[in-house]
Amino acid sequence: MSEDRDTKIKRLRMRSMRRGIKEMDLIFSAYADAHIAGLSDADLVTYDALLSENDHDIYGWITQQSVAPTQYAPMMAVITEMAAGLTRPR
Repeated sequence: MSEDRDTKIKRLRMRSMRRGIKEMDLIFSAYADAHIAGLSDADLVTYDALLSENDHDIYGWITQQSVAPTQYAPMMAVITEMAAGLTRPR
């Protein structure tokens, strides 16, 4: 059975708020609040996959200690920009 868009958005919002580390809760919650409703269906699939990645790996991508996989690069660019004020002073 396929998940409808509204249910998927609600699930992804919850997964954005309930991460493994507090920094990721803040970063993903802010991103979800600002962008999730406007994401295309394909971008929702990408975001769902991104949320399945390890928080420490994602944090490394955000802090540019490592490079995000290509499939996440456009989304990570937006998330990284938004995270600047949440994780370190601008």
